[in-house]
Amino acid sequence: MTKQTMDETQRTNRMRRVNPYQSYSRSSVSEVPALDSEQATMPYTLTGSPTRYKTSEIRLANRKVLIIVENQSVPSDPRVWKEALSLYANGYEVTVLCPRSESAAQGYEVIDGIRIYRHPMPTGGNSPAGYLWEYGYTLFWEFVFSCWIYVRHGFHVIQGCNPPDNIFLVALPFKLLGVKYIFDNHDAGPELYLSKYDKKGFFYNVLMWLEKQSYRFSDVVMATNVSYKNLAVSRGALASDDVFVVRNGPDLDTFKPVPPIRALKHGKPYLVGYVGNMGTQDGLDILLEVALHIKNSGRRDIHFTCVGTGSELARLREMTQEMGLSDTVNFTGRIPDREMLEILSTADVCVNPDKPCEMNDISTMIKIMEYMALGKPIVQFDSREGRFSARDASLYADKEDAVNNFADKILSLVGNPAEGRRMGQFGRRRVEEEIAWKYSVQNLLAAYQKAFTKRES
Repeated sequence: MTKQTMDETQRTNRMRRVNPYQSYSRSSVSEVPALDSEQATMPYTLTGSPTRYKTSEIRLANRKVLIIVENQSVPSDPRVWKEALSLYANGYEVTVLCPRSESAAQGYEVIDGIRIYRHPMPTGGNSPAGYLWEYGYTLFWEFVFSCWIYVRHGFHVIQGCNPPDNIFLVALPFKLLGVKYIFDNHDAGPELYLSKYDKKGFFYNVLMWLEKQSYRFSDVVMATNVSYKNLAVSRGALASDDVFVVRNGPDLDTFKPVPPIRALKHGKPYLVGYVGNMGTQDGLDILLEVALHIKNSGRRDIHFTCVGTGSELARLREMTQEMGLSDTVNFTGRIPDREMLEILSTADVCVNPDKPCEMNDISTMIKIMEYMALGKPIVQFDSREGRFSARDASLYADKEDAVNNFADKILSLVGNPAEGRRMGQFGRRRVEEEIAWKYSVQNLLAAYQKAFTKRES
């Protein structure tokens, strides 16, 4: 297991470049309707607009937040950036600490009122000693920067965004000063390890220990879905009232369909689209087998375009050549958002070939809801959280006869465009009415209110 490989797996299942100097608008934080049945009841009453406090009221409360994310730079990390903007729009003073990257190399800048500090990041380790160096190096700089931020700006809450599950170590000294710690659990580390290596052992036990300590030292936990909340309550022994479901839905103010471009179909009538990470557990090798099965069945009228990057991208491109699929499948690598939206908006069907496993069964994939936001019918393997997100916007392939059944589902949608439109419309409505990011903001605010209530008690 390498931290670099683990990190690549996590890059929000949405591997595309985001310009860190793009203009982001605070007005993109939309109104938040009433909570649904799975969301926690707000322990306080909002004043004025249902989506935000009056800024002056919160500034007087002097609520300062430090968000630490190691897995990806900001604003490239879409979940963390949406959280930061939503908190700022509701009056919080927000500072983000994250690693530097090629697209975000500045050590410090302010974007839309959010202070962003970026620490140095070493080259990924490729040996046990290398992993230890990498984690130790990053933790050192996170602690040094956190001390500077505490002295320079101050903060009352630290939000640690995994992976990895070691950010609680940075928060521990500040807890002695009354700072509260919110663990934002993006991914289940132990299950991720099993999905990649299919075995337990030393590294698995280390990940279990780190997760346990993250729960132990947290004052509040934010989970991306109910399955992750159940992990915090059962495996982390936390009170249910201290765990808040903050789903990672798309922001419909920025994630919108664009006019389709016929040339992106590579001269064929139909296009199948994929966007996301390309690691071993993401199932792109299965998708290549699906494409080969469709081609060998005599269907030469369907093209597959896969957007994203990851540890398996080079091998997948080699497999495409070896399998004789160069005329059927192309991998774009990391591309700008506009190009990604053009491809997905042109696609007739969108797919999620994630390998069936416990990790993928309990995880919510943002790409599913992005497909739905664009009004696209989906094919994926049946999974607990995948079915919860998509419902009737997706067809669900049988895990036992994976390749043949997945291919049959794609051909079914290509052959019945009216059904595809119906599914796409259902998905779009579900995002608009239930699972867009705006529906997560109230639980985000409730989690922070709980942390500040504990701090003030």
